[in-house]
Amino acid sequence: MNPITLVTNLLFFQPLVNLLLVLYAALGQNFVLAIVALTVLIRLLLYPLMAQQQRAARKMQELQPRLQELQKKYAKDREKLAQEQMKLYKEAGVNPFGGCLPLLIQFPILIAVYQAIIHVLALNPMAVIDLAKLLYRFNGFPALATLLPIQSQFLLWDLGRPERIFLPIGGILIPLPIMTLLVILTTWWSQKVMTPPSTDPQTRMTTQLMNLYMPLFFGWISYNLAVGLSIYFIVTNLISVAQFALVGRDWKGFLLRRFARGRDASAAATPPSPTSSGSSSPAASARPHRKTRGAR
Repeated sequence: MNPITLVTNLLFFQPLVNLLLVLYAALGQNFVLAIVALTVLIRLLLYPLMAQQQRAARKMQELQPRLQELQKKYAKDREKLAQEQMKLYKEAGVNPFGGCLPLLIQFPILIAVYQAIIHVLALNPMAVIDLAKLLYRFNGFPALATLLPIQSQFLLWDLGRPERIFLPIGGILIPLPIMTLLVILTTWWSQKVMTPPSTDPQTRMTTQLMNLYMPLFFGWISYNLAVGLSIYFIVTNLISVAQFALVGRDWKGFLLRRFARGRDASAAATPPSPTSSGSSSPAASARPHRKTRGAR
């Protein structure tokens, strides 16, 4: 085993396998709930990286009009264009590669999650034996090995196998890939929501192609691999949209507006004082009117 694989297994794969089994035991031995809980924990762990990536993408989107002006101005001088672009990035405080580092850090974690789900759903005795070698031993904690093999049946699906549901129509078996379709729809929706609009025709065309091919790619993966991965993809897409909404919302402005609205409502509910309504007070009405200097 090469050093990179060894480090990845020790830091990501083996801990995730054990965490998945702990969640499985804590949630009534329901593996679907264990996958959902693991996905939520992973996304919370990666939230700072996702927020950084989304903020970097938003800043880059805000600079697109100025970048297009530079491209038109220095279309024939690539070296000058590169210098002006870096100058613009520096003035705006934007790192053009700020969105790449979070993706590189997330990649080994996501691969470990995939492998953990597949390995925990061991389908044969040899796979169960290999899985038992990865489990931690805790004093005073029930042995995780006693949970094996995992109960992998969920409604119509075996979570450890690819989705193969067929609907007989007119003597013909029509495939009904429900989970695969949910993966495609949620992937398309998450990309649609999180991809900022672009005024550059080439960038817009590339984005449209990505929004078309990526859902189909993940759908192909979901149809050919274990259904447990489909559940992971679906939950990940939904959480990604929720995180994007949290990062993109102007919470400071929202709270200030709510505070101002509440203050206005309190002011409207307070009865006006007699002096503010323009009516005179009893003391004022009892006070005799002074005659004007010209009165007779």
